[in-house]
Parts: sequence; C-alpha cells; structure tokens
Amino acid sequence: MGLFKNYVSQTRKPEGFLGKMMVNGMNGGHARLADWGMSHLRTIAPEEIIELGCGGGRNAGELLKRYPSAKLTAIDYSDVSVGIAAEYNSGEIKKGRCKVIQGDVSALTLPEEKYDLATAFETIYFWPGLEKCFAQVAKVLKPGGVFLITNESDGVDRTGLKYEKIIEGMKCHTVEEIESALKSAGFTKIKSDHHKNKPWITIIAKK
Repeated sequence: MGLFKNYVSQTRKPEGFLGKMMVNGMNGGHARLADWGMSHLRTIAPEEIIELGCGGGRNAGELLKRYPSAKLTAIDYSDVSVGIAAEYNSGEIKKGRCKVIQGDVSALTLPEEKYDLATAFETIYFWPGLEKCFAQVAKVLKPGGVFLITNESDGVDRTGLKYEKIIEGMKCHTVEEIESALKSAGFTKIKSDHHKNKPWITIIAKK
C-alpha cells in the first residue's frame, strides 16, 4: 500500500520521479473525460482562456485547437506539471499563443477581468476551499465569462470515495456542493450534466 499510496497521492501535487510518471499518465488517462467536458462548450468563442490545474498540458493543447484564435494561460502549483505542460505545448508557446506558469488558485496573481473562459479538469478535489477558490476564478473572468468544471467523480461514487480516503487533502464534491459554492462566489446561470453511464460530472457557470 505504501508505494501505491505514494503514487496516487501524486495527483494532488506531482513531485519528483513518481510525479512525472503521474503527470504523463494524466494526459492520456483523462483525455476522454476532458473531451466530454469540452463538448459542453457549444456557443462560446473565447479570446483569452485560463486552464487551472493544467497537469501535463494536454487539455490546454486541445483548447488551443478548439479555439484557434484564442490565447491560453495554463497554471499549476506543481513545478513538475508546469515543466511537462510547457514542453507539451512548446509549439504554441513559441507562437505566442500559450504560456504556462506556476501559481496557486486560492491566490491568483493574474489580471482581473481578463479571461473569457476558465477551465478546471480533475482538479477541484484539491482546492483549499471551493468558495474562496471560485471567487478567485470569478475575479479573473470578464463579466459574462464562463467557468467549466469537469470531474471524474460525482462525489458519491465508490471509486472516488475510496481514493478520497487514501489521498490526503482530497475531497470529492457533489454537484450540489459545487453549485452552492459557485453561487456564493458570485456565479450565475449554472448548468450541470451527469454522464449517463459514468459518475462523470460537468458544471458550467457564468459570471
């Protein structure tokens, strides 16, 4: 259990060799989930995107493909993730369309009201207080900006709750908990979707 716990705990803040293994695995392992989440973004054409908890950078790359006129800032508080995400998106970084930075979602030091779209894939489990962090996201979104959250766990599924007990600091939130925190942070027009066959959830909120 020791090695397994050490490995899965890298989902929180990847570090060292095991962290690099985890982040590289995330790019492929979460692709279908992330693409399902992105499929809910049907009517927007963002110019500025922020990808929060960017992991290995795969989702940032997909968002750049989906929105070829947009620029994207990817942020993660793991330096391992930042390095891998920057390498993954090196072509777009050279073009000036993408930048990858280290940062903390509970204390964002980014321009206020800059972004049209914020995304968070498989990451809010580890955010230190949803209302506080969601308020930080609202701060950097333009009025009318969209916040997309996609999780593999709906907060009640057996697998998610098992990992919650193993990984320190992990919390699997229900849709109701997420929606309540979004409202408290000033978001409106909140919509959610639950995958018909899996415990996957997507929540979209507008500032």
